[in-house]
Amino acid sequence: MKPLPTLSLLCASLFSCAAFSADVTPDVIMKFESLKKPVLSANGSAFAVEVSPDRGDSHGMVKRLDGEQSFTVTGGSKPLISHDGRFAAFVIEPALLEQEKASPKARKKLKAGLALLDTESGKETRYDKVKEFAFNEAGTHLAIWYEAGEEADGDKQDEGEANDKNSQAKAKESESKPKVDKYDKGRTLEVVNLKAGSSEKLAHVTAYYFDKAGRSLVAAQNDIANNLHRVQRMDLASGELEVVAGFVDQQIGAVSASEDGKYVAFTYGQAGEAPWGREYHLALHQAGSDKLHRVANTKEWTLNRYSELTFSEDSKRLFFGRVPEVSQQLELPKVAKADDLYDADVIAGQRELRVWHGDDPRIKPNEVKQYKKALKHTYLAVLHLGSKQVVQLADQAVPDIELGQQQRFMLASTDVPYLKMITWAGFYRDYYLVDLNTGRKQAFLIQQPVGQEPSLSPNERFVAYYQQGNIFLYQIAQDSRAKLTKDFKTPFADEDHDYPSVAPGYGLGPWVEDGSAFLAYDKYDIWQFNTDSLDAFRLTAAKGRKAQIQYRVTGLLEKADKPVRLQPDQSLLLHGYNERTKGDGFYTAKVGVSGVKPLMQGDYKLKLLARAEESDKVLFSKQRYDLYPDLYASDLQSPEQASRQTRLDDQKRQLDWGKAELVHWTNGDGKPLDGVLIKPSNYVAGKRYPVLVYFYRFMSDRLHAFPDMKLNHRPNFAWYADNGYAIFLPDIRFEVGYPGASSVQALTSGVQKLIDMGIADANAVGIQGHSWGGYQTAFAVTQTSIFKAAVTGAPVSNMTSAYSGIRHGTGLARQFQYETGQSRIGESLFKAPQKYIENSPVFYVERIKTPMMIMFGDKDDAVPWEQGVELYLAMRRAGKDVVFLQYQDEPHHLKKYPNKLDYSLRMMQYFDHYLKGKPAPKWLSEGEAYQEYKKAG
Repeated sequence: MKPLPTLSLLCASLFSCAAFSADVTPDVIMKFESLKKPVLSANGSAFAVEVSPDRGDSHGMVKRLDGEQSFTVTGGSKPLISHDGRFAAFVIEPALLEQEKASPKARKKLKAGLALLDTESGKETRYDKVKEFAFNEAGTHLAIWYEAGEEADGDKQDEGEANDKNSQAKAKESESKPKVDKYDKGRTLEVVNLKAGSSEKLAHVTAYYFDKAGRSLVAAQNDIANNLHRVQRMDLASGELEVVAGFVDQQIGAVSASEDGKYVAFTYGQAGEAPWGREYHLALHQAGSDKLHRVANTKEWTLNRYSELTFSEDSKRLFFGRVPEVSQQLELPKVAKADDLYDADVIAGQRELRVWHGDDPRIKPNEVKQYKKALKHTYLAVLHLGSKQVVQLADQAVPDIELGQQQRFMLASTDVPYLKMITWAGFYRDYYLVDLNTGRKQAFLIQQPVGQEPSLSPNERFVAYYQQGNIFLYQIAQDSRAKLTKDFKTPFADEDHDYPSVAPGYGLGPWVEDGSAFLAYDKYDIWQFNTDSLDAFRLTAAKGRKAQIQYRVTGLLEKADKPVRLQPDQSLLLHGYNERTKGDGFYTAKVGVSGVKPLMQGDYKLKLLARAEESDKVLFSKQRYDLYPDLYASDLQSPEQASRQTRLDDQKRQLDWGKAELVHWTNGDGKPLDGVLIKPSNYVAGKRYPVLVYFYRFMSDRLHAFPDMKLNHRPNFAWYADNGYAIFLPDIRFEVGYPGASSVQALTSGVQKLIDMGIADANAVGIQGHSWGGYQTAFAVTQTSIFKAAVTGAPVSNMTSAYSGIRHGTGLARQFQYETGQSRIGESLFKAPQKYIENSPVFYVERIKTPMMIMFGDKDDAVPWEQGVELYLAMRRAGKDVVFLQYQDEPHHLKKYPNKLDYSLRMMQYFDHYLKGKPAPKWLSEGEAYQEYKKAG
């Protein structure tokens, strides 16, 4: 143990004395704070961020960029900030100590609150039991939606109260109140006028909508007990309320308002019906009118409780969701009389059965997982507000439409033809253009791999897309397409793709506003394609490929319903990743001009985190292995002049920290490989160290990444480095059909490089991986004895049984992973059984000479945890050194903090024993007997 620094030296830090020791230890990691979810105001004047330790209570930080003011909000998390940056709002979760001390039952009753900070006055206002909150886009008001009030329980009475008249009266009153479905329950909505400091409360609100201009709020109020259902519009300037529509027996559903303030739309349905099967109707109110325009449902289409309403920005169209039918939820038959005990229909009707049919579009577990999503899916229709014409856009054959601001065409897609083949072939879609005026659909791209979406031009004349190595332009009016890259020598397919599937592209960039051009990427450079001449040029002047810098456009304003559009001569901020040095840079380029200019570049990682909507202000982080990614603020085109806004790097001043460097070596097949070597704290040249190998696929891009200061399923690099370990992160390049062998080749050649460098103690090299890395770890020790200890988390051990297993998180079969995906076999089990056997660790356990610790959560939602059981039982049968950690009720990645800490501690003890020769802890030498504990109250 290293000597502790003096108390006065520690207290000089900006952080509490209790948080630090000279060593990186689990308690230091638990208290180490990180930045989360930074948000920047629209005008760029202020930002808010959550400052969160790995374990413990977060606090919010707000800082003005137009001055030196900064504020701390105790307990603050998940920040939002107003348009002008004057106000910031944070979720206030119950304190960790309060949660830990509470019983499980009491813990469920703890509710989050809200803190509202005024950055002008420094005043902080807190609100209790808040379900959700939101600023309007104009930043003038804050909506606070409270938790639903707890209902009085009038059904239960103690025997001693049976004759009490008051109790009986209360019970009668409770029974007379209508039972309200959870879905229909309203909550109090408080609308805060931020400038005036006043607020208005609306009771029984089930839905609300702020218009983007900041003129009004529309709310649905459903007071079922008093048969009062109405749509109200609040004038945000005056606070005055206007009743748009009112009903006695109609439950109000969704509400929305047009951006010009002319229309309010809402849905409504019979309040007496259960919401599951309630049919809704659409109504439209026009300002200045006392009449409602009701949109009739048809035999083919109706509305349900999930029908959402969205006006176009130009207030000419209302988009809404419809469904083919609405029906109440089925109920199982119940035994009501003696004869029912022997009624075959009643008895069999209570069966618990799922029928798996060979022609089902989805296998049953996936169908079950998709059930709620399917239940909520509606099919988009549009109401043209001028003509009041309704056009159905989506249908059951083509169910998905990309909602945008187009006036003629929208992109639609379907995966319906490929649902069955998902099981073995992966995910595909057909793409269509749908006419907003007629609903006519025109297919233009068939069986496109998911993740390779086409892009519609702003003028709705063209669609750009990537397919099988080339960029295409579909010309809508001519119903023709041009291969824009037909004579190009530059590849546009992923050059590092090592999966048994068609290589994807590098993606399409944004369009120029007038539709004259769009951007697209190869591995290194950015191209501009002209839609009239069909010519192209490198916006980055081929400097990317020459210098091996991967350029990408960054700092654009992206919104889900409004794609990015470029001006013809717009200056662009580029992010560049140098494949040789693994360092990042910011660069500038200009639309329509070939050339790129560096702004800042070096041995660090850069990440742009936020862009102001109405100014050029941006937030970004800069990090190295030995530099925490603090926040920096700058103008978009001058990041090199950024000012540092946070100082969380100060936390490690008193901590010993290792150094990271790049390692090059040649694989056994003669191919060059890269990796990251993290040297131990206080490294001494010439001394050999125990080495921990951690890996997955490509790892060398982490050279300049600050280590994740958390305890989880991965080794904490800073902790291991400070405990005398070197950490090695090698790149792995796979060969289709032989993933295990190609991984072993990269791992062993990389470790040998460290031995040859004089870094690694050849008798003290350990390996740890999780999931796909866990599989490679388990396989590697069946092929080599270079590793002296192995920890494998959630590994596949038997590809023959895993092939037809289920991913419990999605309900998908695992076959596609082997035939086209990560497991890289490339053929079915039936066509290539030997490859499945050759790549399965379980068939080679007798070769294992390395002690192994296996970890699984027994509710793993990605890899069946029985894969760990298979490996454990095989090694146990073969008499190998094995220990299996089964964490109860845990998924693929550990979620419960006690389990994350426990696994981290045991992993360190395991490697310390086998790689450093420390005494084995009792759990490792003797195991742990099963025991049960008293359950918490």
